[in-house]
Amino acid sequence: MHHIEEEVEHALGKEYEHTAVPMSARRSMFSVSMVWMGFPMIITGAMTGSLLVLGMGFKDAMWAILIGNLIMFGYVGLLGLLGTKKGFNFALLASIVFGRKGYALASGLLSTLLLGWYAVQTGIAGALLSSSYDINYVVMTIIAGALFIGITFIGVRGLHWIGIISAPLFVVLALWVAIDASSKTTFDAVMAYPGNHPDKLLPFGVGLTMVIALFIDAGTVTPDFNRWAKDKKSSLVATFSAFPFANMIALILGGVMTAALAVPDANPFGKDNMFGYMMSSGSGFLVVIAFVFLLANLGSVCSHCLYNASTGWSRILRSEMRLMAIALGVIGIIVAATNVWAFFIQWLSLLGIIVPPIGAIIIVDQYLKRPGSDIDADWRPLAFIAWAAGSVVAFIVEKGMPGMSTAISSALVGGITYWVLMTVYARKAAIR
Repeated sequence: MHHIEEEVEHALGKEYEHTAVPMSARRSMFSVSMVWMGFPMIITGAMTGSLLVLGMGFKDAMWAILIGNLIMFGYVGLLGLLGTKKGFNFALLASIVFGRKGYALASGLLSTLLLGWYAVQTGIAGALLSSSYDINYVVMTIIAGALFIGITFIGVRGLHWIGIISAPLFVVLALWVAIDASSKTTFDAVMAYPGNHPDKLLPFGVGLTMVIALFIDAGTVTPDFNRWAKDKKSSLVATFSAFPFANMIALILGGVMTAALAVPDANPFGKDNMFGYMMSSGSGFLVVIAFVFLLANLGSVCSHCLYNASTGWSRILRSEMRLMAIALGVIGIIVAATNVWAFFIQWLSLLGIIVPPIGAIIIVDQYLKRPGSDIDADWRPLAFIAWAAGSVVAFIVEKGMPGMSTAISSALVGGITYWVLMTVYARKAAIR
């Protein structure tokens, strides 16, 4: 078994699950950027853009998309730079902040959520292909899931190549859909689109949380990708290629299509999305292209999510990323075949509450309180107290102040709490 692992590693390259990525193995700025760009430029992003425009009206949705993406660039950019500096994946970086045992809670949570996303997106792929081409849903889900496992198994090279295929295909087809849909109306009508139910619009804070929560989990484990960058510039350019660039393109083009068509009670997770638009065009060529597009596009996001989940769990279980990709991928396919992806919005809400404090605490620790520190304790309780504080406050905001952003409030409270706790601890230690 070990001999087979060595052969695979020799052919496909090491993944450095348990150690820093050495400079000799780092990849080009273009390669790391393509890994990132292929992640958020997806049909699910376009669907979320549609939901925002339906719920908030066009102009407010665009503001939420812009502000949310700028926040993500700052958050993901700072975490990514830490990965680049040390060559560490998220699990190794979290070991510094949460402890060599404590990291498993943060890394395990995020890796499990990302496995959930893999299942959700695989389910969406199966459902859209099944309903559009009259293929059995379970069969299509298994075929799609197996393809996505194959891409992940190749490793970071696989993510690079699926990004090169998926991102340009998305730009061309999404632009065509947005322009074609807009040709049926006017620019002013799109800009003035009031939303599906103008009398009960989504609060701005909720829209902002939806934008941030869409990729907050993958954004938090960004060291998994940015550890492959050679320097700070490459790391930041790669992050920028995802947030705001690729993510905004997906969100905006989905929103433009929805505002242009103005379908009453539109369902972006049914047929009212760019895939459904292409399918309804009546063009046999587009129907074939739509099939390739959907598999490549959701293949990109699914393989990224599975890569993150496998990297995290391989560290926790002292295993190899590629073995975990197969095991977790099979679990994800089984979950996808049971239609769990239907709980999409609940996922976003959950992620907005639990995840942002983790990244905020790591940023405060590594930039403000203990820059350059190493893994030096089994557990670091102050990090967990701050994480709990951020999550509790966000839960209160979610239930009691629905107009505010849970994602932002949880990150701020978690980060500030940690800073205060560390400051008090340092003063007490100095007095002793």
